[in-house]
Amino acid sequence: MHATLPLLVATDFPALRRHTPDTLQVNLGYTCNQSCLHCHVNAGPNRTEQMSLETVHQVLDVLRLGAIRTIDLTGGAPEMNQHFRLLVSAARELGVAVIDRCNLTILKQPGYETMAQFLADHQVKIVASLPCYLADNVDKQRGDGVFNISIRVLQLLNALGYGAPDGRLTLDLVYNPQGAVLPPSQTSLKQDYDHFLGDQFGIRFNQLFTIANMPIQRFGSTLVSKGQFHSYMSLLRSAHRDANLDNVMCRSLISVDYLGYLYDCDFNQMLGLPLKQAGKGRRHLTHLLTESLADNPIVVADHCWGCTAGAGSSCGGALAA
Repeated sequence: MHATLPLLVATDFPALRRHTPDTLQVNLGYTCNQSCLHCHVNAGPNRTEQMSLETVHQVLDVLRLGAIRTIDLTGGAPEMNQHFRLLVSAARELGVAVIDRCNLTILKQPGYETMAQFLADHQVKIVASLPCYLADNVDKQRGDGVFNISIRVLQLLNALGYGAPDGRLTLDLVYNPQGAVLPPSQTSLKQDYDHFLGDQFGIRFNQLFTIANMPIQRFGSTLVSKGQFHSYMSLLRSAHRDANLDNVMCRSLISVDYLGYLYDCDFNQMLGLPLKQAGKGRRHLTHLLTESLADNPIVVADHCWGCTAGAGSSCGGALAA
């Protein structure tokens, strides 16, 4: 939500520099079959922005260099991009690990009936949104009926081998708080998820990632409308831990928008804060073919406190025990 940008840009957040990047997080477009309240992308069924075939091939050109070992596909619902299967197949042929940030319900939509099998066949790691193990809380955050559909999809994925102890097909779940609070302990919450989902539905999964809600886009709009924006920012700042700075995701990850432009993280992308290199213009995927971003300064703003508050938060969950 660019309307909150002036509230977020000025910051005294600690300066950061990038390590050698090994992960490319690619936003394939903002089209989604859902409109979740916590969505920091403001994705939904009416969004039409999608990555083109030309840009998909530019992503693959970067992967062929060999430095990037993981491609993290997000959206919207990344599976709704018509070139999703091409990108996944080509990346796997290059030996690159693929993460699909899946909302689960897309795998039950007409036209996507074979997608779960495709993901299994290509050993794609699934990171799936399930912001609670209770139906009422999930439906409140993600829409009526979403919990029941999600459970059926998780059972389908388990039947394909996802979540098994052998680790061949990884299925991780993502928890987001219901409102303007920090996530609880990732370790203890995983035990609750394990027990409830296992006992009630026979569902197994590998890891639970607790991710703080970021004060941008749709969630940022909600905070502003409820008069909670400044109190939430105060909460994030007061809970900051310097120890989390070493492991924030922007140290090793590059975010790519659907047009191929580069950002230090997905949140900066949604705020229109592009990656910067001294003396150079806007950076694009094609620049990665000839330029290194190691030790490049990272663009920070006030929302960055959300990644270092409490146990820390990243696309891989908590940063500390």
